Amino acid sequence: MNLLPGTLALFALFAGACSKPADASASLVAYVGAASKPATEAAARLYEQATGTRVELVFGGSGYVLSQMKLARRGDVYFPGSSDYMEKAKRDGSVLPDSERVIVHLVPAIAVQKGNPQGIRSLQDLTRPGLRVAIANPEGVCVGVYAVEIVEREFTPDQKAAFRRNLINYAESCEKTATVISLRMADAVLGWSVFEHWDPERIETVPLPAAQIPRIGYIPVAISTFAKDRAAAQRFVDFLAGPEGRAVFARHHYFATAADAAAWLGAAKPVGGEYAVPSDWLAK
Repeated sequence: MNLLPGTLALFALFAGACSKPADASASLVAYVGAASKPATEAAARLYEQATGTRVELVFGGSGYVLSQMKLARRGDVYFPGSSDYMEKAKRDGSVLPDSERVIVHLVPAIAVQKGNPQGIRSLQDLTRPGLRVAIANPEGVCVGVYAVEIVEREFTPDQKAAFRRNLINYAESCEKTATVISLRMADAVLGWSVFEHWDPERIETVPLPAAQIPRIGYIPVAISTFAKDRAAAQRFVDFLAGPEGRAVFARHHYFATAADAAAWLGAAKPVGGEYAVPSDWLAK
């Protein structure tokens, strides 16, 4: 990723902002999957400071915020945590397909409590009797979809049954999935590798072997068909996808490219796509 040096980047950002008057009355609404929450909050603050445009962020599971946006028939930007939900949004006409941009990439991993007190070293360890395991709700949360996909691919029927006996929680968003570990409510979650950087004092990553990762995820953004000012929405999308926005995500340890994610993983993998969650996972 080619970024401007820090000083020059800030100068470019604020010089651009000063070239057009700030409009304190201008505002945007973005429906955002919580997989990007820390970085998106920081990027939105920077954008507000630079442009005077207020950005209202509605966070939650990617599927849930998509439903909110459609029900309310409002919102300028849809920013889910994975391609799975962006594909749904494109199919049902909730976003402008040509406006889609890929911002960063994600890799599934096991998140455990700092110090790994349960000695969890592998996916199979999550089937051990008495272990407390959580995943995000696969009905509406991107990382829950990935968790189910991995379990369905890698476990025998007996292992899958043991894993499901250990499940204590379906979290309602990526943020809440990570919080389950931060609050020591579970011993492990199948989440994103970036969770560790959200709370490094309490969360530790146990990487999965590349052979157990079906695909690398990415976080896309697009303009909603409900946008009241598509030009204003486009400016925010351009900011997120530009050097200033990408610099914010880099500071929060997201993978800038699929190649970066593959290098961390140690193997090239398919990128994006969709997975259809089996119906028996949709109600715990």
